[in-house]
Amino acid sequence: MPNDDNSAMNPVRTANRLAKAVHRNKSMSGDGALERLFTWAFKGLVYPQIWEDPVVDMEALNIRPGNHIVAIASGGCNVMSYLTADPGAITAVDLNRAHVALNRLKLAAAVNLPSYDTFYRFFGRADEKANLAAYERFIQPHLDAESRAYWEHRGLTGKRRIALFSRDLYHHGLLGWFIGVGHRVARLYGIDPRDMLKARTLEEQRSFFDTALAPLFEKRMVRWATSKKASLFGLGIPPAQYEALAGGGDMSAVLRERLERLACGFPLTDNYFAWQAFGRSYRRDEEGDESGPLPPYLQARHFDDIAERAGRVEVLNRSVTEYLDGEAEASKDCYVLLDAQDWMNDRQLNELWFAITRTAAPGARVIFRTAAKPDLLPGRVADETLDRWTYCEEESRKATLADRSSIYGGFHLYRLKQ
Repeated sequence: MPNDDNSAMNPVRTANRLAKAVHRNKSMSGDGALERLFTWAFKGLVYPQIWEDPVVDMEALNIRPGNHIVAIASGGCNVMSYLTADPGAITAVDLNRAHVALNRLKLAAAVNLPSYDTFYRFFGRADEKANLAAYERFIQPHLDAESRAYWEHRGLTGKRRIALFSRDLYHHGLLGWFIGVGHRVARLYGIDPRDMLKARTLEEQRSFFDTALAPLFEKRMVRWATSKKASLFGLGIPPAQYEALAGGGDMSAVLRERLERLACGFPLTDNYFAWQAFGRSYRRDEEGDESGPLPPYLQARHFDDIAERAGRVEVLNRSVTEYLDGEAEASKDCYVLLDAQDWMNDRQLNELWFAITRTAAPGARVIFRTAAKPDLLPGRVADETLDRWTYCEEESRKATLADRSSIYGGFHLYRLKQ
């Protein structure tokens, strides 16, 4: 697992990168204060699980052996899952030090844990004390110094961060906190979201949503709370992306629509995102054994391949543009931008796409998601850059409908013109 980027994990440098990505307004303005609050919140763990569907990603990217993928790392589920497609190399970048440390932990674990069962216990269940012993015996000796320091840091409680894997990782981080708050609010109104998981058919899923979940979005407290930009920080949504998601309308209606799709758009037997949202864990049967849907990297059939290919991944604490500026022309095949462009101003978008276009190999593919439905690039990225690319409208439409995570307005695929 090559990575020589430890010096870039400096907290001050990371904070400056986050500020550059998020801050658009003066600090004393209302939006400026919210942007700085978001930057502070985003310094810690945000996504214990990435909230984009890797199966949709891989189909759109059409990853071929030998391809070099550049991806925003986030929680690492998708980067790890891309290894099942046998790429030549993956460079995973992220402005968040916690995400960098989590990705490096997953890679070291895949290589050094003795079996699939111990790997699944660590990242699938993530709630057993045996994980701490496994970390110390098998993973710790193989972690880089910066990542080891991150996981062994002790907080105010005196517990090391690595202890999250003995206390259910998926209940922590900003996303875990956000889902937990959602559950508590629902219970205040007599609704337990976990009851969704009792549904056995799409019709039963629809019935529970219509009778139990949908009415929550009409509650005065819910409408008031979701009207505040800070309410979606737990989803990793900064103020600028909140505006794009709301589209000038009622945020509670937008969230209701997205939750409806998550609850009713796919069978529970095929959607691990729904299990995380409504059950706060991956599915287990009555005896506690794992069953049902899982991210590709956590599926037993892929474990040996991921362990063998983990060394192809490099994880860096930097932005996509910053990384690409130092790379050779026509050297990259696939780019995964998640929803990061929703954060960007026009200057940042043009710098990013200039770097992508310069480094893109013939036939390169770029995928990204947007909070709103439309593609955000036309009219913002310079014509001389965007004209080098073909927007794959029909494939983008199908991918949007197939994305089981269900929280984005649009999935977008571009291909470099030959």
